[in-house]
Amino acid sequence: MSDLKTGGPSARLMLTLASTIIVIAGMRQASQIIVPFLLALFLAIVCGPIFFWLKRRGLPPVAAIGVVILGILGVELLLAAFVGTSIDTFINNVPVYQQRLKDETSLLLTLLNNYGIEIPRQRFMEFVDPGAIMRLAANMLTGFGGMLTNMFLILITVIFMLLEAASFPAKLRVALKEEDAEKSYGYLARVADGVKHYLAMKTLVSLGTGAVVATWVWALGVDFPILWGLLAFLLNYVPNIGSIIAALPAVMMAFIQFGGLRALVVAAGYVVVNVLFGNMIEPRVMGRGLGISTLVVFVSLVFWGWVLGPVGMLLSVPLTMTVKIALESSPDTHWIAILLGEQPKMEAPQKE
Repeated sequence: MSDLKTGGPSARLMLTLASTIIVIAGMRQASQIIVPFLLALFLAIVCGPIFFWLKRRGLPPVAAIGVVILGILGVELLLAAFVGTSIDTFINNVPVYQQRLKDETSLLLTLLNNYGIEIPRQRFMEFVDPGAIMRLAANMLTGFGGMLTNMFLILITVIFMLLEAASFPAKLRVALKEEDAEKSYGYLARVADGVKHYLAMKTLVSLGTGAVVATWVWALGVDFPILWGLLAFLLNYVPNIGSIIAALPAVMMAFIQFGGLRALVVAAGYVVVNVLFGNMIEPRVMGRGLGISTLVVFVSLVFWGWVLGPVGMLLSVPLTMTVKIALESSPDTHWIAILLGEQPKMEAPQKE
């Protein structure tokens, strides 16, 4: 240890990298514990303003928490009522859909070969597995079902977090000096405000996306329209590739039911919806940028998905925002936060 203290910046860098790798490996192994805690944390951040608003209106803390928890339970029961049966039916029928999808793909390849477009069927099936799309959708929905199963633990954690939030500023003032307490509370408030703004606005946009998608596929007669709307809602939180992944199972279902023409119409609807919400409505609703570069958003998607699974992909942006704000708080790591951020605005040179 003494060698590390006297070894200069390179030794400290190696120690930091080794510690980071150990922490990441530990997070991956403990993902089953960390994921419910993170979901509870973000739920507490989103529900915090409602809780404090109810307290300011004169409700006791226990009653205010009860109202918040009843609201969360109501949303969960609605989801269970509307999509629970559809999820079970779809997951049970995935092998049938996979086989039908392979059959339809074989017919399509035969048709292309008749028109002179030679695509070797065996080689195509080796490199492109149409059934993988259905398996991916089934895995995502299974993960969502598992999240609902852990809801009791999540709700208990949210209750304790909200109760703790009411007394946390006073604890900081007692534990730290006044100046340090204000600085720490300001940092935590920045993290909470950033995550709260992102999650609230993204949820509104995702709700709109899911509702329009469900209406579109229902109008075209595709099975499980509420399921595809739910998938569009969830995957809208996944940056860059979420909307593409959400579209594929619905397009494949339309292809299985009605053939290629109806599948193209469904795909065109997804393109219009994502251009409308992703490129026109969302930038206006969000109001300000995320403060994270596009490359970092994509890399964080892959990283958090690898560490925490599907839920990590959904929470990749708020988790990365939190890490960036944490790095900004220290002079030693501020330069890393700058590299993670968007391109800085350069001041125009002043004319003499």
